[in-house]
Amino acid sequence: MPAATPTVLRQLSPASTARLLGAWHAGGPAYVALADALRVAVLSGTLAPHTRLPSERELAAALHVSRTTTSGAYARLRELGFAVSRVGSGTVTTLPQRSAGRGPSPTAGGDAPVADDALRGGGITGVDAGGGYLDLWQATPPAPPELHDAFARALEGLPAYLDSGGYEPYGLTPLREAVAARYRERGVPTTADEILVTTGAQQAIALLARTHLRPGDRAVVETPTYFHAMEAMREAGGRLLGVPTGPLDVDQLASAVHRARPRLVYLVPDYQNPTGSVLAGDERAAVREIADRYGVTVVGDETLVELGLSDDGTPPPFAGDGTSPHVVSVGSASKVFWGGLRVGWIRAHAQVIAHLARARQSADIATAVLDQLAVTELLARRAEVLPARRRLLRERRDLLVDGLRAALPWEVPVPAGGLFCWVDLGRPVAQAFAAAAAAEGARVAAGPLFTPDGAGAGSHVRLTFTRSPAELADAVPRLVRAWHRVSSGRPGASGRLGA
Repeated sequence: MPAATPTVLRQLSPASTARLLGAWHAGGPAYVALADALRVAVLSGTLAPHTRLPSERELAAALHVSRTTTSGAYARLRELGFAVSRVGSGTVTTLPQRSAGRGPSPTAGGDAPVADDALRGGGITGVDAGGGYLDLWQATPPAPPELHDAFARALEGLPAYLDSGGYEPYGLTPLREAVAARYRERGVPTTADEILVTTGAQQAIALLARTHLRPGDRAVVETPTYFHAMEAMREAGGRLLGVPTGPLDVDQLASAVHRARPRLVYLVPDYQNPTGSVLAGDERAAVREIADRYGVTVVGDETLVELGLSDDGTPPPFAGDGTSPHVVSVGSASKVFWGGLRVGWIRAHAQVIAHLARARQSADIATAVLDQLAVTELLARRAEVLPARRRLLRERRDLLVDGLRAALPWEVPVPAGGLFCWVDLGRPVAQAFAAAAAAEGARVAAGPLFTPDGAGAGSHVRLTFTRSPAELADAVPRLVRAWHRVSSGRPGASGRLGA
């Protein structure tokens, strides 16, 4: 019995599809390369399931290929379970169904959800017998050994909250005090009234976007930058304007704010996602001056600030002395401690916090009490937990960087902190390489994903180094084989190792 056509939730125009795919074809059978590029877009989250694709004829015209190529690509997507076609409904993207009798598939956490079976169902071999795959996309480290004890202590403290309803729209007072204390340690006078606890930093960013942007409003972001932040601003109706970064060009930022008069600016000042750059102290001061001069809210995403991997110490606080009413800081426990801890926070003036707390309740009344108590414990033991975290990440960073430099002709920088490397392939083939890597059982993030228009950074990929040493060692030969596919003109090949 044929599969039912999924509900169509959105439609992609031919021009948008062409922009999304970028430089998808570096040689080899065109229909295979096109199918692989579309498949990787679905796996990465840049092309959502339940999206109607352009017709074969329309896509062929947009990509300047024959209809035979698009017809063959769509047929391959259907064969692999990534599309369903019906007369009158067109071709609609899907994710392959899980095998019968299997439990829930793992997801890629905060960076991009994808089913394990979707990789296997996509014709990707080179994975282990258990169906595993190498994920160089997800930027979350494993939990520290202290996490279990933190939850045990949180359970001991939980009875004190059981007589209440459990809803604390601003967050638990002990956690807000602990977060405020950390800001004070860094030189930013802060009280608990200036802290709002959120369900992860992503909720904080989405809340700021929703409360500051109306449809058609401009928002300025770095290019490249964190793609889920861009998604949140687009969903709020924002029109994104990019300013080059790596590091940030503050003069161009001032010019963009002056010309576009945005309502929101979003920056990642510490170990920037994805470039790894760090905003210098005088540049931070210049950004705060821009915020005050134009009255624009500038959000500094500080979720990676504690993950410095050099001896330079923690970068200076984005908020400076904390007096600007236009500067907002976002933090999180997910990157520092564990992705499963969905606890983040916003630091801003008390009136801004009160407004955000009211607005937040329409989507999420409060953050889980037990998680908040566990994060309070972890923050109290920060001096004990963080050195081991940094040591683990430093070792894994060096393992990946050294392996890539020895095996591939790429420019591989050593990031001073954070969770990923921004690798320059030397050629604008990032999309094709991501497809080839997927065919080798490895997930990588192509550079255009991190740009506002999806057209820049075509020679870059982001590779995370949060996986185990064994996985990182296994990743290098897979990436070498993927690069050979692209360099030899067969980026998609047959989807099988050794093909």
